[in-house]
Amino acid sequence: MNMSAKISETIEDYLSIMLVLERDQEPIVGARLAELIGVSPPTVTNTLKRMARAGLISMDEKNGTHLTDRGLEAAKSVMRRHMLTEWLLSPMLGWSKTHSQAHSMEHTVSDELEIALKNDLENPPVCPHGNPLPGFEDVVADWKPLLSFPDGSEVTIRRVHELAEQNPDLLAFLEENQVMPGNTAKIIKNLPFNQTITLEINHVAAILGYRVARYIYVTPVSLTESTG
Repeated sequence: MNMSAKISETIEDYLSIMLVLERDQEPIVGARLAELIGVSPPTVTNTLKRMARAGLISMDEKNGTHLTDRGLEAAKSVMRRHMLTEWLLSPMLGWSKTHSQAHSMEHTVSDELEIALKNDLENPPVCPHGNPLPGFEDVVADWKPLLSFPDGSEVTIRRVHELAEQNPDLLAFLEENQVMPGNTAKIIKNLPFNQTITLEINHVAAILGYRVARYIYVTPVSLTESTG
């Protein structure tokens, strides 16, 4: 049964963001949702009330706002459909454009198409941006924030966090500067006083502010890879 069949596209958008926040142990707060979704706080409040009435979330002053079991399953369904659609589109579109296009298509993906995509794509554990499909969170567990590595480190870019995907201009900037999963980067200089980090990717410098860099996850390049 497709648990999202009777859920509106707007609420599916809320569910997918809530799934990411809960997974990352970030509290679900109305002001934060308003910022991420791009709507007013009163609009968020009204939508949350609708979701609570539908049994998708629980809300109380003591425990805060959380997805219920039904809400969690619906959120996972939305996320899977979105990420599989990104893979479907990635051979045809630029890396930075797959998220926004998949976002407009995910709501129409049927159970049958979801299964077909998963089989055809050989059940990918992550999306083109390196984020885990539901059930594959352990795959990315050892990937570390870019800002946790010292100057001189060589790293492989693995992931651009889902919340960064909300900004198409940011994704375009990252693609233009080759800050994409699979690319190797050398950390040239991390400057805490002005909150910038300079990378060298394919012999070209890319300067990221901390607000962007915190969304980038990497792994250290092994000796074998660096001499490879």
